[in-house]
Amino acid sequence: MIHDFRYLKPGTLQEALSMLAEWRDECKIICGGQSLLIVMRQGLVVTDTLVDIKGLNELSYITYDDGEGLRMGATTTHRAVEKSGLLKEKYPILVAVEKKLASIQVRNWGSIAGNLAHGDSSGDLAPVLIALGGKIKLGSVKGTRVVPLEEFYTGLFETALTKDEMVVEVQVPPVQPRTAVAYKKFNLIESDQGIVGVAAAMTVDASDTCKDVRIVLGNSGVTPIRARSAEKVLLGRKSGDRLLEEAGEAAAGEADPVSDIHASEEYRRHLIRVLTERMVRQAWEKAIPLE
Repeated sequence: MIHDFRYLKPGTLQEALSMLAEWRDECKIICGGQSLLIVMRQGLVVTDTLVDIKGLNELSYITYDDGEGLRMGATTTHRAVEKSGLLKEKYPILVAVEKKLASIQVRNWGSIAGNLAHGDSSGDLAPVLIALGGKIKLGSVKGTRVVPLEEFYTGLFETALTKDEMVVEVQVPPVQPRTAVAYKKFNLIESDQGIVGVAAAMTVDASDTCKDVRIVLGNSGVTPIRARSAEKVLLGRKSGDRLLEEAGEAAAGEADPVSDIHASEEYRRHLIRVLTERMVRQAWEKAIPLE
């Protein structure tokens, strides 16, 4: 049963921030409730006040600039990302990820900011956005600050948000030339949360050597994990089966998975190793221009 709460519905972003400042010690933001309402029903989250930002259309947008890159407002829905022609051209990996995210009903109502701010390590968007070098813009009545997404997560369902802050925007830099991103989650039911997931962003130079790489592991610890040791294995080297195996082994070693009803720790490490090999190979091949 959900505990009684005060329901507030601001008409503007500034009004929402003012409400957060006023009720900061007993307040939660809701924007669709696809994640929050579940944990409230389970009694895992109890709050006296809900500030509903779903109707803030000023935060529903997708824009792109060649200099600054992508900007997506906090209330932008997953379905809007999935159906965006702009994203299909500039960031096709985001469109591909959304097609496998939950159900159409959830994507129609759930927001990207709600997904990211929930802090669930099994989410699909965070690993891909971290691989893309994404940042998250946080706002309060005091002003705004921008945090690299890989620094945003501080623990299981915990983020760098203070009590009077909310997510206002997701930012992604332009994708560099000869760069590609791949993502795969392993699950038993299509569109379900992944038992594990791996995102890989690869940039190659004119000789097809790894110039830059980001590997991010999802549902492999309490937060998304940058597999930096695996990245070091690849930097400055050319693709090859043994090299990819080394990277997969390094990523599996950096993970911190748990055993639960879905999979054992050992099996999760195996999946991480295999998916890392496959996603790095896929990104590497896509990053090489066709002759």
